[in-house]
Amino acid sequence: MIELKNEKIAVPIVLFAGLIWSFGPLVVRYMDDPNLVPWQYIFGRGLTIFILLNLYLYFEEGLNFYKNYKKVGKSGIIGGCGLGVAMISFIYSITNTSAAITLLCLAAMPFFTALLAFLFLKEKISLNVWISIFIATIGIVIMAVGNNEKNSIVGFIFGITSSIGFSIFSVTLRWRKETPKFTTVAIAGLFCFVIAASVILLKNQPFFSTSYNSSLFSLHGTLVCIGMILYAIGSKAIPAAELTLLSLTEVIGGIFWVWLPLFGINEIPTTNTIVGGFFLFISLFYYSLIMRWNKRYIALN
Repeated sequence: MIELKNEKIAVPIVLFAGLIWSFGPLVVRYMDDPNLVPWQYIFGRGLTIFILLNLYLYFEEGLNFYKNYKKVGKSGIIGGCGLGVAMISFIYSITNTSAAITLLCLAAMPFFTALLAFLFLKEKISLNVWISIFIATIGIVIMAVGNNEKNSIVGFIFGITSSIGFSIFSVTLRWRKETPKFTTVAIAGLFCFVIAASVILLKNQPFFSTSYNSSLFSLHGTLVCIGMILYAIGSKAIPAAELTLLSLTEVIGGIFWVWLPLFGINEIPTTNTIVGGFFLFISLFYYSLIMRWNKRYIALN
């Protein structure tokens, strides 16, 4: 992997990674009835992620890249499955509620990660972090209360499930830091591929949707992989505080693209979503300041 130690270069790279991820919800909105072919979407996206990340590892490490799979251990399996559940929940969330709610649920991931690390890794949570979690909880409750429609509630629940799945992935990386992280993500893609294939076979459905939809499934998987590679390159030179703030470009961009009339979606967030999102961003900003004071660095190797 490229070794990048200049923060002035790393910052725009991470911003660009978040920007690339932010187009994911827009891609989903352009699909033809994605709610009718969720497993075909999960199948295509998972297969794309698995293939592209293994190709990347091959070009980075040569034929020995397969040895990474021998190093994953329990943490890699659990993390990959958690990330796989997050990916599966994402499509059910965004097809049942607004992109804003789905993305804001994902923005709560740092707090779910802190709670899971406290419960399973016995990591201490400071008073300031508890304050951040409390503020975020207020925002999540406001969003939930403001979405009384049946489908919106389902989408909100899947959004929270997706956020927890990503948090499980993050906690397993803390549990065993030497776990090959790209390989763990590749396992998540394989998990989605296998689960989706099993469901499709049981339901006797076709493996592929229309050529138009299938191309968008693969496009979304490609965006995930490109963003992750760029994020990994930039994360080595940036403190976790800045990474937390910079990664918000995915949330802000994702909400903006589906609202921007230019793209023809015109999805306007509700008042409660905006108010709840405001509380969530305040908590994230406060949380990021705390991490900056601690000067903690993280990297996706």
